[in-house]
Amino acid sequence: MKARIKLVDEMMFVGESGSGHAIVMDGAPEYGGRNLGIRPMEMLLIGLGGCTAFDVVQILRKGREHVSDCRVDVTAERAETDPKVFTKIHLEYRVVGKDLAPAKVERAIQLSKEKYCSASIMLGAVAEITHNWTALDEAAEPEATS
Repeated sequence: MKARIKLVDEMMFVGESGSGHAIVMDGAPEYGGRNLGIRPMEMLLIGLGGCTAFDVVQILRKGREHVSDCRVDVTAERAETDPKVFTKIHLEYRVVGKDLAPAKVERAIQLSKEKYCSASIMLGAVAEITHNWTALDEAAEPEATS
């Protein structure tokens, strides 16, 4: 796995993944940035949320659960002094599907946390990671409107 990060202007960087995708990162004005991109530490939280969401959906679908939506809201606290590592992270899962088995949802989240999600396992070495979840029947979900 590879990545390249290149300074663009002031404190704005473009990060390019080995698979050819790019993202703009920028700092807050008080650190010389112009607030035109995502912060690097925010990307860590997004990576964690994406990693575990991917696992949970994949595990449930392999278990023949019919998942139609999955959302993970991530909140975190950081140390007050440098290095300002994450000290607490909370994951709130919202899984939607047809007749989801609650025990399977909980098992999928636990498997992600303890075995499959590399981001969770790495960040869990320095931060306390907690979670809660809600499983909703898709019949109860209102249809999305534009």
